[in-house]
Amino acid sequence: MSEPLLSVKDLSLSYRTRHGLIDAVRHVSFTLSRGERLALVGESGSGKSTIASTIVGLQSNNLVINGGSIRFGETELLGAKPRLLNNFRGRHIGFVPQDPSVSLNPVHRIGDQVAEVLKLHGLAGKHDAAQAAVEALAAAGIDRPEYRARQYPHELSGGMRQRVLIAIGVVAEPSLLIADEPTSALDVTVQHKILNNIDQLTSEKNLATLLITHDLGVAAERSDRIIVLSKGHIVEDGTPAQILEAPEHPYTRQLISDAPSLHAARRVEVAPRSEKPGFERPGFEAAHPQAALELVGISKQFSLPRGTGQSGEVINALTDVSVTINKSTTYGLVGESGSGKTTLGRIALRLEDPTAGHVILGGEDITEARGKTLRELRRRIQVVQQNPYASLNPRMTIAQNIYEPLSAFGEGNRKTKHARALELLDQVMLPSNVAERTPEGLSGGQRQRVAIARALALSPEVLILDEPVSALDVTVQAQILDLLVDLQKEHDLAYLFISHDLAVVRDIAHEVGVIRFGELVEEADAISVFERPQHEYTQELLGAIPMLPHPSTVI
Repeated sequence: MSEPLLSVKDLSLSYRTRHGLIDAVRHVSFTLSRGERLALVGESGSGKSTIASTIVGLQSNNLVINGGSIRFGETELLGAKPRLLNNFRGRHIGFVPQDPSVSLNPVHRIGDQVAEVLKLHGLAGKHDAAQAAVEALAAAGIDRPEYRARQYPHELSGGMRQRVLIAIGVVAEPSLLIADEPTSALDVTVQHKILNNIDQLTSEKNLATLLITHDLGVAAERSDRIIVLSKGHIVEDGTPAQILEAPEHPYTRQLISDAPSLHAARRVEVAPRSEKPGFERPGFEAAHPQAALELVGISKQFSLPRGTGQSGEVINALTDVSVTINKSTTYGLVGESGSGKTTLGRIALRLEDPTAGHVILGGEDITEARGKTLRELRRRIQVVQQNPYASLNPRMTIAQNIYEPLSAFGEGNRKTKHARALELLDQVMLPSNVAERTPEGLSGGQRQRVAIARALALSPEVLILDEPVSALDVTVQAQILDLLVDLQKEHDLAYLFISHDLAVVRDIAHEVGVIRFGELVEEADAISVFERPQHEYTQELLGAIPMLPHPSTVI
């Protein structure tokens, strides 16, 4: 191995809080050479992202450097002046942050944000930078890159926004790429392509990559070395084979045990699917008394905006999709980014109107509901969104966030609403002392529990769960999945579980639908879909999943 490109030595960091200093990283040391792929793995709060942001000088203002060194080649970066760090960021060190919803500028076009790196470092003029941005978007797996370059972040799906961040990180061909959960919002086929692109850069450009991930399968498949962090300490350091096949530390063994797998026992019992009667046309009378939610023949078209060179063209986001979700069951909807999963969820919530088709809630056709009628329906169907960091109001206490739906419907007084919030905190297994804290004081997993509690405030019949665990590490992910199963049994809930993570869907879903380019290409009980997939696209999705060793091979 050549001289280290990056050398981190005895790094110790803390966060300054009103309760004093809290240690985040303790005496961490490692090196990374050109062409080497290193993965940092650990639970939320283990110090992974703190290390990454400190390397590029993007740490929060309350971070305290207790000691250590971060050297890039011969240059000391820890404590360096902003001008020096600005020269390194983008040009020599590419950085892909975790959260695309807060990392992209909402008022700038996508292409301009990718091209900005090249223009800031004087690597290309305006025209060449724009062309290079389109090429980078294409390399990151974005369809219609010329069109997408003219869009704004809010017009892209979460997975597409993540790919934009990857394009920004690699467009200047840096020597070191730091990727903080770069594929957490991506489906397995796009994840496979993106990681292949990063591996190709590593090989062709002798690029060093520091991959931060909670996905042990990705770490095993895409790294030469894995470092396992727990509570700011390195507890294990070795090759993927050493770490995953013969883990020495109890924490590493726990991570492997918690990771969702196509081999593990399911959290729910799955019975072979029987044919479910749908709705009689044209009256759409409910023919299945157990159906909590039915989406019948849903189609959705979007017109491209003017100024794209393709104005007037229509995109078929969904085409004749029909889904039935019975009471007390989970319907897993899987497919790649841009396949129409979230659009279908928004139509179910009546946040979008279908171009054609019907939304049936508890036997009642709500497709044309408007005004007061539609508002009352909000009690019966609620949503848990993908990002626990952005879905809660940072100015409100946890209790206020939870009982906000009650306030919106004028239910109860302050005392009864606060009591309901405490009751819901108990249901999602959070202590009552978090009620008066704000979201910034909670971990990602705790925030997602709060989001679930808020969704339950009005006692709904159906929950739309849009990637509810994709931003969480495997240990917290396992806890949230256990919670969802328990809540379903307790409240007789029906779930539409939208996810790109097939292993998670296999774990929790009773029935599964596979959607591609807006069409439902396969639908069956979970056992049939995962053990006997019929459609070639389903087979492709399953084949792209990074695999951990079978549990029986782990010592």
